Amino acid sequence: MTAIEIKNLTKRFDQRIAVDSLNLSIEQGEMFALLGQNGAGKTTTIKMLCCLLSPTSGDAVLLGDSIVKNPTEVKQKINVSPQETAVAPKLSVRENLELIARIYGCNKGEAKQKANEMLESFGLTERARDKAKSLSGGMQRRLSIAMALISNPEIIFLDEPTLGLDVRARRDLWSLIREMKGKITIVLTTHYLEEAEALCDRIAIMHGGKIMVLGTASQIKEETGKETLEDAFLLLTEEAV
Repeated sequence: MTAIEIKNLTKRFDQRIAVDSLNLSIEQGEMFALLGQNGAGKTTTIKMLCCLLSPTSGDAVLLGDSIVKNPTEVKQKINVSPQETAVAPKLSVRENLELIARIYGCNKGEAKQKANEMLESFGLTERARDKAKSLSGGMQRRLSIAMALISNPEIIFLDEPTLGLDVRARRDLWSLIREMKGKITIVLTTHYLEEAEALCDRIAIMHGGKIMVLGTASQIKEETGKETLEDAFLLLTEEAV
């Protein structure tokens, strides 16, 4: 079943085209990566799919609901862990989780139960009473993703989830993301090519608001005649300049 169907999605800012007639299908339960340099259109695409930014033209249907016609319904099915770690620094880890659960309609008891589940799943139980600002960057990213998942979304957008983390923290977060595969539709944007190759079922490389190539990492390397995804990426983005 198709989770996301994008049809001629376009976003203009004055004379600049940020996303140019994008067409794409993402299957339910798939983990999908959007790769591209800064300004390629990745974040603008995600913002439109999350109903945070209105398209200039075109549409996208998420699990049966249009981002143009039914944005409220779309928002009930999705959540996002943004590039900027979205935690309240002066609240404890538990308080951050319970706050989001309450915002999504849980009563006090349900919020506590959901928070306990997220604390255990993301290895945060021992830090539950600590202020979020005291956590390492990797732990804050874990908390941010846990906060996005506490509403039980059917689709989650992870925007640069490991940006700025050290190698060990990135690998730890990879393990947590792998455990989510197949249980929820995941759309990942990242600058780390090895991250997309290690985690994702399919990859789209964007440049200038367009998709230059789409497929598995192996298919992309075969199509471009390159041995590594990095070389394929450089070839595609250089040719497009």
